[in-house]
Amino acid sequence: MQNAAQILAEFGVPYEARVVSAHRMPDDMFRYAEAAAGRGLKAIIAGAGGAAHLPGMLAAKTTVPVLGVPVPSRHLQGVDSLHSIVQMPKGIPVATFAIGVAGAANAALFAVAMLANEDAALRQRLEDFRARQTETARAMTLGPLPGQPG
Repeated sequence: MQNAAQILAEFGVPYEARVVSAHRMPDDMFRYAEAAAGRGLKAIIAGAGGAAHLPGMLAAKTTVPVLGVPVPSRHLQGVDSLHSIVQMPKGIPVATFAIGVAGAANAALFAVAMLANEDAALRQRLEDFRARQTETARAMTLGPLPGQPG
């Protein structure tokens, strides 16, 4: 989940990082979710490991969009968490991202994109970020393939 925080910080998006457990601290989790909209949160990025379904439980208690990231577990490598997040019942949506680092980063980028709809400066930073990604990918090409022109 540190990758999500790094992306949000890179874009200058204010965020809070909390440890809340659906099973170990359910009352705290419910209070957090129930207060989210009133505190002005625009999205919640929630990681879940070991089939713990924090994203779904948060989504059940708030209308703030929940972005779920499966965390790799020791025994099932996060596949159990992926299944628990992606298989939400109709009516309680959770956006689901890839397992691990890529999922955390993409959840943050998705949150940035949502916020950028209402913030032209943030949209420009996101467009600049994507342009840099394009240039990084292009720079990976070493030159023309054998037998190809120039």
